[in-house]
Amino acid sequence: MTAILRSFVIGATLLLAAIATARAEDQTIDLRVGFGSSLVLDQAFETVLIGDSNVVDVHTHDNRSVILEPLAPGATNLIFLDDQNIVIANVPLLVRQSAVNLVGKIP
Repeated sequence: MTAILRSFVIGATLLLAAIATARAEDQTIDLRVGFGSSLVLDQAFETVLIGDSNVVDVHTHDNRSVILEPLAPGATNLIFLDDQNIVIANVPLLVRQSAVNLVGKIP
C-alpha cells in the first residue's frame, strides 16, 4: 500500500511541476525598448542563456533575479539553468519599439 501511495505522490509532484513550468513558458514577457524590467524566478539559477543578444541584454541581480535591458525590437527567449545545467525556466520575450517619443523637436 505504501508503494502505491508513494508512486501517487511522486506522480502528483511531477505533474504539478510540469504545470508550473508550462505556465511560465506560456506567458511571454512584453518589453519596450529603453525601459528595463526585472524578472524574479522561483528557483535559484546559475546560468542564463540569451536566444538573441541583439534584442535583449540581461544583468544578473542575484541568484533568483535579473534585470532585463531591451535593446531592439524582436522576439527571443531566456533559458535559465541551475548549478547542474538543468533547465529550470524558458522565458519567451517580445521587445517592441517604445510608443513614446521622449526626444521631440522644439519649434
